[in-house]
Amino acid sequence: MQGAYAEHLRALEAAGARTRLVRTVDDLTGLDGLVLPGGESTTMTMLMERVGLLGPLHDAIQKGLPVLATCAGMIVLARDVTDGMAGQHGMGLLDIAVRRNGYGRQVDSFEAGLDIAGLGGKQFPGVFIRAPLVESTGDVKVLASYDGHPVAVRQGQILALAFHPELSGDLRLHREFVRIAGGASK
Repeated sequence: MQGAYAEHLRALEAAGARTRLVRTVDDLTGLDGLVLPGGESTTMTMLMERVGLLGPLHDAIQKGLPVLATCAGMIVLARDVTDGMAGQHGMGLLDIAVRRNGYGRQVDSFEAGLDIAGLGGKQFPGVFIRAPLVESTGDVKVLASYDGHPVAVRQGQILALAFHPELSGDLRLHREFVRIAGGASK
């Protein structure tokens, strides 16, 4: 509905996945996985509420639908959100507390090499744009950190990133998500 979904579509297709946009409750039927992209978390949540997608999406994820949540997507799934709009809260499906724009404003955007558990090889080029800062974690596996804070976590079928892998030119995380989603549907 909003955010960097076109870039994710290209990356997922390059990683071997078949893709489609999800804009209604009916679009959730038959999915093997879902990407909640970067964008503006408040707008994303309001749009999902407006079209009646928020509750069914929550239920689908809670029942095990694999999700790749990047930047704003991480905020949407979080248990706690600070520095959000008045009344903003996450879905409570990811056991983390995040601070919106915790790494700064748009002008503070940056790239950093990340050592991500399970990817092997060279560092992953993390692209941070108004990225959320993970302030605390509960029952999640931290896959990568930057400056002492988690930036990649996994909880069950949820892979959540504070950065934008779709802008990196590196398909390893999208391939890993395709693997996770493919395994969940079998």
